Amino acid sequence: MGKQLSCYLAGATSAEIHGIARDGEPYSDLECDLAGRLHVYEANLMDAPRVHKIVAEVCPDWIFHLAAQASVATAWTDPLDTLINNIASQVNLTEAVLAWGGSPIILVICSNEEYGVVGPEELPIRETAPLRPPNPYAVSKVTQDMLGYQYHVSHGMAIVRVRPFNHTGPGQSDRFVASAFARQIAEAEIGLRPPVIKVGNLEAERDFTDVRDMVRGYHLAVLLGQAGEVYNLGSERAVTIRHVLDLLLANSHIPIRVEADPKLLRPADIPRVVADCSKFRALTGWRAEIPLEKTLIDLLDSWRERLKRIANS
Repeated sequence: MGKQLSCYLAGATSAEIHGIARDGEPYSDLECDLAGRLHVYEANLMDAPRVHKIVAEVCPDWIFHLAAQASVATAWTDPLDTLINNIASQVNLTEAVLAWGGSPIILVICSNEEYGVVGPEELPIRETAPLRPPNPYAVSKVTQDMLGYQYHVSHGMAIVRVRPFNHTGPGQSDRFVASAFARQIAEAEIGLRPPVIKVGNLEAERDFTDVRDMVRGYHLAVLLGQAGEVYNLGSERAVTIRHVLDLLLANSHIPIRVEADPKLLRPADIPRVVADCSKFRALTGWRAEIPLEKTLIDLLDSWRERLKRIANS
């Protein structure tokens, strides 16, 4: 997401862009030309002294806090690491801003996972819905959410929070379902794996937004969002995971078989999720614009290109 946001900001603003990437994380495969405007610092947000040093050196006007362990599946297998990583990294970042003494606008990226299981009468989901986190990742995001609010109230920090619903598109990690499907299809097309996709629950309904629409929303949130407030971001349309897979398979170059794999089922899965973004739309005019079909074709093509680059390297 940091790469997509960097490319969007490069096209939409004249700002110098500074980013923190974990040690060894590649940042050379950007699909845009930043013409020397991107400055990347190798660091881990768990390293508080390093974070303090970077913040004081950069003196940012805006901070987009995107960093997190964002995989629900990983959170189930290692809940403690997810909680420590997501909570401590945000504390280190906000404490670094306090120590520096500046007053940037900080965008804290939360998650629709915080809402958990909602009844039909609660759909579409508004920001006022109760938070019922159903997994360790969601618990970590509720904590980040509340930390953002607490630092605003306690220290007067200009913190805006957003709760994005599912998003996907070119460049997304294969830790997420649509990108995992796309990678498997692209690999099967060139013979790197058998033409079979292993799947979990395909009947869950999710609200998917193109990552390029999402980063546009993040930019509007720092421009127009009110400090202390929280906003939903999503397409306001629910589709099944099966529909996502079918759209990808329809664009495969070869026939591919689908097989159920019980190991891919989550201990707790939410049947239906759909966003109400009227609060953010009233403030900014934002709405998701890129059709899901285009998002998934671009995602599949991006995996084809990535695999081609790997093969030629």
